[in-house]
Amino acid sequence: MERLAQGYGLVEGPVWDDERGLIFSDVLGGGVFALSRDGTVSTVFEHRRGIGGIVLHEAGGLVVSGRNVSFKPFDGGDTLMLLDRDPDNDNVGYNDITADAAGRVYAGSLGSSPVFEDGREPTDGALYLIDVDGSSREVAEGIGLTNGLGFSPDGKTLYHSDSRVQTVWCYEVADDGGLSPKRAFVKTESGSPDGLCVAQDGSVWVALAGGHGVAVFEADGSQRELVEIPQPMCTSVCFGGDDLEELYIVSGSQGSRGENAGAVYRIRVDVAGVAVPVAKVRLPG
Repeated sequence: MERLAQGYGLVEGPVWDDERGLIFSDVLGGGVFALSRDGTVSTVFEHRRGIGGIVLHEAGGLVVSGRNVSFKPFDGGDTLMLLDRDPDNDNVGYNDITADAAGRVYAGSLGSSPVFEDGREPTDGALYLIDVDGSSREVAEGIGLTNGLGFSPDGKTLYHSDSRVQTVWCYEVADDGGLSPKRAFVKTESGSPDGLCVAQDGSVWVALAGGHGVAVFEADGSQRELVEIPQPMCTSVCFGGDDLEELYIVSGSQGSRGENAGAVYRIRVDVAGVAVPVAKVRLPG
């Protein structure tokens, strides 16, 4: 296990980019960063706090979550909003996001902020789909605290972490992107499920917030192993590298010394990950 970078408040949203390396955000400190293959960290976007999810977009930029779901181009052009929040109806923003093979984006909404004081009582969020034509609709409801999202290798199952009830749900995915009613995939005992990713053998790799690492579950829900890190607040995980056999694990400061103890770790594993597709949703304007 290597620690490649540190000094962040709460690292989230890791996604692999063949050109830039590992892209990730600092929810508390703000900004999106890239960790190159040679270990250099550069700033991709400054300032914006609260980004919990990141997906590459085919137009040359990132789809990011937070107070809304937006597209931010790499060339520094205007930010374009794809899906707004709706506080009057218990939607104060969005956390993890992912894309499917068609380029549609799935985004989990938050009924209250898990990291910023907003004076709201915790309420359930929902799961939204942004289609390639730019339209959006709700596809699932009753998510206590939405977190990691990832598809099975065949794209027919979507996994979804709900940290409040310590459960990873799963849905059957229809051809139009709609979802079946959720059913429990696993319930975690040590730590709450946070970000997740899926390997090509069908195993599901779940970051455990408060659980010191990543739990690896077989497709039948049985636990294979625990990949430990030296911090309790393990927040997310993704596969990267040229062969997608490098596991990147990110963390937050909670439970560690100091307010900027969040870090990025890497370890080689013996299975390749499922690449997260690029988003192809139509951009406004």
